[in-house]
Amino acid sequence: MFILMAASLTASLIFLAAYIWSVRSGQFDDKYTPSVRILFDDEKNKKKTEPDSVAGNNEEEK
Repeated sequence: MFILMAASLTASLIFLAAYIWSVRSGQFDDKYTPSVRILFDDEKNKKKTEPDSVAGNNEEEK
């Protein structure tokens, strides 16, 4: 029982050390999304401005 506990503790510490190393070395840095984000910004801005422009058009028609 003690051997299994020691082995599992050792394995978990190894995985924790590997995770910390990968985070610090930049393995999880996203270098693709920022370059494509500009392509999708217009859709968000259009959705926010459409109700205002629609409301403005309705007031002009009256």
